[in-house]
Amino acid sequence: MSRLDKLSRRQFLRQTGIAGGGLVFAMSIGYSSTARPETGGASQVSPNVYLNIRDDETVEIYCHRSEMGQGIRTSLPQVIADELEADWDRIKLLQAPGDKKYGDQNTDGSTSIRKQFDLLRTAGATAREMLVAAAAAQWGVPVSECAARNHAVHHGSSGRSASFGELVSSAAELDAPTNISFKDPADYRYIGKPMDLIDGFAMTTGQAMYGIDTVQPGMLYASIARPPVVGGTIKSVDATAALNIAGVEKVIRMPDGTSPAFYNPLGGVAVLAQNTWAAQQGQAALKIEWDHGANAGYDSDDYRRQLVDTSHADGNLVLNRGDVNATFGSAERVLEADYYVPHLSHAPMEPPSAAARMTNEGGVEIWAATQDPQSVQNTVSTLLGIEKAQVIVHVTLLGGGFGRKSKADFSAEAAWLARESGKPVKVTWSREEDIQHGFFHAVSAQYLKASQDEEGNTTAWLHRSVFPTIFSTFDAGLSRPVALELGLGLTDIPFAIPNMRLESGDAAAHVRIGWLRSVCNIYHAFAICGFADELAHLAGADPRDYLLQLAGPPRKLNPSDDGAEYGNYDQPLEQHPIDTARYAAVVKQVAKMASWGRDMPKNEGLGIAVHRSFLSTVGVVAHVKVDAAGKLQVNELWFAVDAGQVINPDRVTAQMEGAGIFGMSLALFGEITAKDGVIIQDNFHNYPVVRLNETPKAIHVHIMEVDAPPGGVGEPGVPPVAPAIVNAYFAATGKRIRELPLRKAGVV
Repeated sequence: MSRLDKLSRRQFLRQTGIAGGGLVFAMSIGYSSTARPETGGASQVSPNVYLNIRDDETVEIYCHRSEMGQGIRTSLPQVIADELEADWDRIKLLQAPGDKKYGDQNTDGSTSIRKQFDLLRTAGATAREMLVAAAAAQWGVPVSECAARNHAVHHGSSGRSASFGELVSSAAELDAPTNISFKDPADYRYIGKPMDLIDGFAMTTGQAMYGIDTVQPGMLYASIARPPVVGGTIKSVDATAALNIAGVEKVIRMPDGTSPAFYNPLGGVAVLAQNTWAAQQGQAALKIEWDHGANAGYDSDDYRRQLVDTSHADGNLVLNRGDVNATFGSAERVLEADYYVPHLSHAPMEPPSAAARMTNEGGVEIWAATQDPQSVQNTVSTLLGIEKAQVIVHVTLLGGGFGRKSKADFSAEAAWLARESGKPVKVTWSREEDIQHGFFHAVSAQYLKASQDEEGNTTAWLHRSVFPTIFSTFDAGLSRPVALELGLGLTDIPFAIPNMRLESGDAAAHVRIGWLRSVCNIYHAFAICGFADELAHLAGADPRDYLLQLAGPPRKLNPSDDGAEYGNYDQPLEQHPIDTARYAAVVKQVAKMASWGRDMPKNEGLGIAVHRSFLSTVGVVAHVKVDAAGKLQVNELWFAVDAGQVINPDRVTAQMEGAGIFGMSLALFGEITAKDGVIIQDNFHNYPVVRLNETPKAIHVHIMEVDAPPGGVGEPGVPPVAPAIVNAYFAATGKRIRELPLRKAGVV
């Protein structure tokens, strides 16, 4: 439920610093984020979209979310401008700073459109109706005879018109309407239409400014030697050699890391210098003796065995339907399988970077490539012992994020060093530091068991999911996944299997676990879509047809009917149902796109996977070729995406293409391992991403036309990629792979 608050001009100027006249709106929306701990995000009703129609005809829209290539600084204004009937060329996009008055500013979970579409429409439609009312009053005609079109209000019978700029003063004196009407979708000018990125030209010509580009007068550059093992502390440090390096000015000990980690700095020693190179050389010259702490024994190989053993034992009941064990006992055939996904790193192209300076009032001003400026405010205010309002956060463009930059640790490091040094400081993580000391996607072991009858129908399904919970980063005592995580691809499984039991297992965390693009859906989709393909072949059925069989008749599911605690991505099931008809439509569409069922040459195969996540359903078909040496090449990918109402189809296509490459990188190469608590991988030579010569020859995207509220787009494309590739490899070779990355199997 949303409401419109009309701020006075003075209030708006005071809150935003905007100068000039106009019609100013602050939209408020009730929002409760169950996916965020108290260290970040917001859970109160507060203004989160500002719209200012100025008397010079400019329409200013504040974007309260972060731009990291997904196009949100274009898509948000599209919605408002369409309902407003604004001229796109007169839109001015402004980036909002971190402030609770904007509501939840955390740009993750594919929420920016799906949670705020109606709010954005309301902002534009309300302003439009007030402008129309102002024109009608000025002309002394009924409101019904007037209409807004292309940045002006028109009176049809008389031919009179007035621009928005001419009407804002009188419109600002009106009360906001209590009932508004939205445009007919047939009349959309921007919604659902491809629109060029507002930042596109600047990005492609090198003019765009990212976090790593920040420069402040008198700024020092910091490089930090962090504990090799999470939770480690310093025994001793000798900075003599570091201070002798040209350009090095200061060596500052960081505060020790905390348990739980939260988003606090990890600790260590910082070297501050006149340039980044000198700082890095100074860091390398430090002589530090470490106490590695409780996680010094962490070995990823041993840990894997623990997870697998846990997945083979009875677990914590998550969902139950029918009687799985009784069905297994009388089944015609039973299939068991273990699926495994290791730790993963975000590895954004721009590593974490933030700059900070202390203000004359005792606060701190921060420029950061952050997905969550309010988390920066929360973390820094606690670290420095100042009020949140004293932490000013300027959000820069992000050179990729994937969840890594929703964490505030690098911003907190910059703020701490700015205070301790008395000078502006920029902290830039190296590639090695980000891969070795970042937040990691949880490693997981998945155990599945299913039975079939004589006709090949799946009669029972057991699935145990074991992984360290993300929330261990905020509560060190947690070792069991929470309902939110299990609802990311497990409890919302859309299969019409009469007997189903889902369980979780306990797993302690030994590294910082954090959100990574698609989160738990990665390993849940890998296991479920891979196992579904196995069951199809066990039954002698076509994998496409078997997916449709598993989905069963058209219906809308509620996991709570089978005892699951399910949040549906914090959205009502009535608006965003688990709809098997829509799932089946995606299966059919993506198969059609790939000409599923055609004869394939020897050592080539097609694989299919379909998964619902973030309220959207995405189907992927992969075409792979396997050469004489047994090496796999992904030749083509097809995507069919049901994301409900789409705002900018170009952005949806781009996100699916990017998901294809991101998902391939995880499937083929992604693996973070530890020995004695230390992360082994440190750069792209041992944590590779897909290179140009390894990309598919083509990625095809079809956007389903569905009359439904918007779903997520940024994340849903990733989960089906890996299982589609693995299933295609099986089709080409007859060999089944159940563990990522494929590089470990020697096929890439």
